Amino acid sequence: MAKVQIDGHDYETEAMSQEAKGRLEMLMLCDQKIRQLQGELAMMQTARQAYANALKAVLVAPSDPILGLGETIQ
Repeated sequence: MAKVQIDGHDYETEAMSQEAKGRLEMLMLCDQKIRQLQGELAMMQTARQAYANALKAVLVAPSDPILGLGETIQ
């Protein structure tokens, strides 16, 4: 029998109502999607940092930068 723990309580999935099973399934799908999106976010953050570093490498530093204009790339 499969068990699931919610708020510190163990529940037998076989003993759940169809409604509860459906909601558990949707909860599990949401958790799965969140993990997928977190992985995609980490990948995009890594790519963004690589692009920012590549941009910095090809830019010529101005001799007299104008403060307060443009975006700061970190």
